[in-house]
Amino acid sequence: MTVPRFEADAVDRRSLHERIAADLRDDIMSGSLAPGAKLPSTVQLKARFDASNATVQKALQLLKDERLVIGRPGASVTVRERRRRTVRPAASLAPAAAGEPYRWLSELGEHGGEARSDLLEVSEVVPPADVAAALNLAEDGTALLRSQVLALDGEPVELVKSYYPLEIARDTAMAEPRKIEGGTPRLLADLGFPPRLSVDKISAQVPTQEQYSALRLPGSLPVLRTLRVVYSDDERPVEVTVMVKAGHLYELQYEFVPE
Repeated sequence: MTVPRFEADAVDRRSLHERIAADLRDDIMSGSLAPGAKLPSTVQLKARFDASNATVQKALQLLKDERLVIGRPGASVTVRERRRRTVRPAASLAPAAAGEPYRWLSELGEHGGEARSDLLEVSEVVPPADVAAALNLAEDGTALLRSQVLALDGEPVELVKSYYPLEIARDTAMAEPRKIEGGTPRLLADLGFPPRLSVDKISAQVPTQEQYSALRLPGSLPVLRTLRVVYSDDERPVEVTVMVKAGHLYELQYEFVPE
């Protein structure tokens, strides 16, 4: 049996400084270059990648712009202490207890950061096709949108757009342009629609203009897009959320218990 091979011309067409940054980025993400560690010297990087001094400096500047490393004149370039955060999506599924903040904010707060949410928009809209399908909307059907940016220590982490069936959301606090104590999971539970099942679909994609701006991205690095559908009793979809975060700064962790 012949094993298929890649085409000989399938070469990396990125510029050399982008390729150098990609390899160093992988060293950082994998932990080979740990938080606080010094990157190889310019002389070492020049030899490793057969590159000029200017090309190496352009590569390092990319990593600085991405907030992965820190460099100061006359000092070594080092890996940031908080190079990448692990987010556990399941932690935000259950409704918050009475008087407690939204579970996502509590989760990040446990890591010592100052977490906050900024509400951007509350309106009735025609949602994207995948959201409309998940909500079982008719063609050109509308849903309530609540859009917000979640931030940690003043840096945007995630652009969140949550959509709700109008027959559930109208004339409730969800339709008002204000934050909801405990988050919408708590409100949905109080309205008689407790979460029973959540299904996530995760993909990597090039950021849109809106995502690029909202997350203050340094370039066209992929973002992680999560499409979450929350079902209540009788498998009724009550919330569909599109969550987008910078792929080079955050990773998702799920735990599964074998049956």
